[in-house]
Amino acid sequence: MALTVLLPENPYSRELLALLTPLLPPDSQIRDPDAGLEGLAGQRLLFALALDESGCSESGYRMLMTLRRSRTLLEGCVAGLVVTGRGELYTKDAARDLVFAANQAGCAFLGRPLVEATGSLRNFRTQAQIGGTDEVTAFHAAVAELLSRLNGWEKPAPIRHVLALHASQRATSNTLALWELVKAGLPSDLGVQEICLRNGTMADCNGCSYTACLHFGEQGGCFYGGPMVDEVYPAVRKCDALVMLCANYNDALAANLTACVNRLTALFRQTRFYDKRLFGLVVSGYSGGDLLARQLISALNMNKSFFLPPHFCLLETANERGSLIRLPGIRNTAAAFAREMMTP
Repeated sequence: MALTVLLPENPYSRELLALLTPLLPPDSQIRDPDAGLEGLAGQRLLFALALDESGCSESGYRMLMTLRRSRTLLEGCVAGLVVTGRGELYTKDAARDLVFAANQAGCAFLGRPLVEATGSLRNFRTQAQIGGTDEVTAFHAAVAELLSRLNGWEKPAPIRHVLALHASQRATSNTLALWELVKAGLPSDLGVQEICLRNGTMADCNGCSYTACLHFGEQGGCFYGGPMVDEVYPAVRKCDALVMLCANYNDALAANLTACVNRLTALFRQTRFYDKRLFGLVVSGYSGGDLLARQLISALNMNKSFFLPPHFCLLETANERGSLIRLPGIRNTAAAFAREMMTP
């Protein structure tokens, strides 16, 4: 299948295209999104975004607007992305917005789909040191590796086992009420495991050195040990799909969920999660569920390498205790999400 590169044009896009061209498969197509995004369904895509000195791209924003207006425009697509900046900020932010919008429009994303380059390339210093090379070479190697995975991508195996992580109280949680509705729509023969991260002590990451983290990961553990190593690590290894159950109180993931994501680093050092799907259920008291969805994308898809299926996140708003189950059509919405979770 040919690769289509979506490259919004601006004064810096030609420089990015020059970098990409020698690395692209011979039958790749370069497309300016301003010419339209129709007819892309089912294709492999590479979003290529060059930001200006302010960390913006006017043509990129026009593409974002188009994606946000559709839920079906990129149905059946799988993608990666390369983002370059002139300064040190906004590359990850722009990438996160783009992935969320494209995913809502039906596009799936590889695990670790992003290669970003800040203006100084300092974000590639660690990779350069590990590889015994310079930052420019490390950047080019990362792009080549992403394109290789995108070209060779195959659909993950069917889901046999689901792991749901949460940090909520069952008696009062609208988030868990939503999960119960979704779970009821899953096949009866599917293995489902739930872990509550409120139980026991969930210490956050200690910030070990790369080599120390790698050492503990190779031993199947982590510096702190505890329930994260004893319970969560084996469950993550076993699952085909991870469902993050996220109550939105302050426009951010709960502390225990954040600690869990951070502590997955030692396990990630040992193995990648490219074949494990990531899903999210986010219930907000007022608004801002999309902020948590973006956190899940950057933390678990971009960093920890979980595969992002299309429409990965179900976002709802419910404030008062028990009000979630009274939302109009919520049972049908939850059942539809469960069906989409199981779609190959």
